[in-house]
Amino acid sequence: MNEQKILDEISKSGLVPLFTHRDLEIAKKTVDACYEAGIRVFEYTNRLPNSFDVFKSLKLYTEKYPDLIFGIGTIFTVKDAERYLYAGADFIISPAMISEVAHYCFQRGVMYIPGCATVTEVYQAITSGSILVKVFPGNVLGPAFIKSVLSVLPEVKLMATGGVSPDEENLKSWFDSGVFCVGMGSQLFNAAEMESGNFDGLKNRVKGSLNIIQKIKR
Repeated sequence: MNEQKILDEISKSGLVPLFTHRDLEIAKKTVDACYEAGIRVFEYTNRLPNSFDVFKSLKLYTEKYPDLIFGIGTIFTVKDAERYLYAGADFIISPAMISEVAHYCFQRGVMYIPGCATVTEVYQAITSGSILVKVFPGNVLGPAFIKSVLSVLPEVKLMATGGVSPDEENLKSWFDSGVFCVGMGSQLFNAAEMESGNFDGLKNRVKGSLNIIQKIKR
């Protein structure tokens, strides 16, 4: 998957959902709801004992959406990066800047989005070859950190993750600070709703978030 194509798709929406679940059927319906609401770039996270098995099945399932870009997050090792890429991941995201994973991905022409929490780490990420950098944990660093990074590295594209919620005040604070996009997880997905079979709330939150982001970016 071409890095620029992924970046362009992320730019269009400004939002990447971050999701994991042990139940494949719930995961399928979650992806369906997000796609129907307008999402075209989706991150499944490697946080559960069966995450790899669920990801493999989901990747096959999402072939019905030829324009959906489907990647994997919470990758810490080259071994995990290798097996998820073999399973079809379109991009790799880590919670930290992990040089060996970066090197492995760039050798294979795969987009690598590292998590960074200092200006030093952001600089290391972009000089290593990352064209998008995840600011994590966003709830600790806050929008002021985004502004500080951009004051010295104005060309870097930043994705805030952690502490992002689907309300206008929160989203406006992040986009006004200069983020390229946001990643949203627990604030977007309501486990009780989904486990009861109700995906309308999720669909509405995604649609609402996308609308708010487009209004802010205009």
